[in-house]
Amino acid sequence: MGHKHTGTFAAEKQAHSAKALYRQVAQHLTGAILPLICLLLWQGTVDAGWINAHVLPPPSELYETLIEQFQHGALWQHILVSSLRVLLGFFIGAGLAILIGVAVGLSRQIEAFIDPSFQALRAIPSLAWVPLLLLWLGIDEPPKITLIAIGAFFPVYLNVISGIKHVDRKLVEVGEIYGLTRYRLVTRIFIPASLPSLFTGLRTGLSLAWMFLVAAELIAATKGLGYLLTDGRETGRADLVMIAIIILAVLGKISDGGLQWLERRSLQWCDVYKAEGG
Repeated sequence: MGHKHTGTFAAEKQAHSAKALYRQVAQHLTGAILPLICLLLWQGTVDAGWINAHVLPPPSELYETLIEQFQHGALWQHILVSSLRVLLGFFIGAGLAILIGVAVGLSRQIEAFIDPSFQALRAIPSLAWVPLLLLWLGIDEPPKITLIAIGAFFPVYLNVISGIKHVDRKLVEVGEIYGLTRYRLVTRIFIPASLPSLFTGLRTGLSLAWMFLVAAELIAATKGLGYLLTDGRETGRADLVMIAIIILAVLGKISDGGLQWLERRSLQWCDVYKAEGG
């Protein structure tokens, strides 16, 4: 009897996994429809002569340029350098944002002391930081990493504070009744309860890290996708500019997909509404 129940449970689990995999594949295929339509319209309008191919190269020409760049090996270097800069800047900015955000969210005194200054700094455009970072840190990697970290910091910081401030007061009271220390309240209640907001901040911060990358690589860079954008502009090669933009979009989507996967795994305990057909 026990073997029968075990076999039934295993079959149900396998069927559930297969159904979940089917939903994911269908979702990805559905998401590819709009880009495919855009590519076909893009190719068609250029072939029909409605748009000058020199101004907006068609996808077929971009594909040829992409293959050429990969064969030369330069494009791999640009992608690797930019990805390392984004990852390092993102981890520094997000890490500091989590630490400071937790402190601000838990203390009105700390919030009153530092939050007004951070809100003012948040309004400064990314390019406004460039000359100052050049004066302070030179033209090597530190100013580039710092600028990306600034871009990643503020979305994570704001969402951490919002998540902590919206933690259910009853959960905190239960923790205090059980004698949890301040540290355990943070690790056992505040951080887990604010994870949805935290992941929203991390995803937004990562997307801004990719955006700030282009500004960062204007700082005397000789490698990276931002440099490729500049090189394409200066040499009048719209195909290089378009390739850099497309690769930035693809890398941003891949990295965001990784965070989405981590978010789903970390928030399996959340009983939330799911859209119909999901």
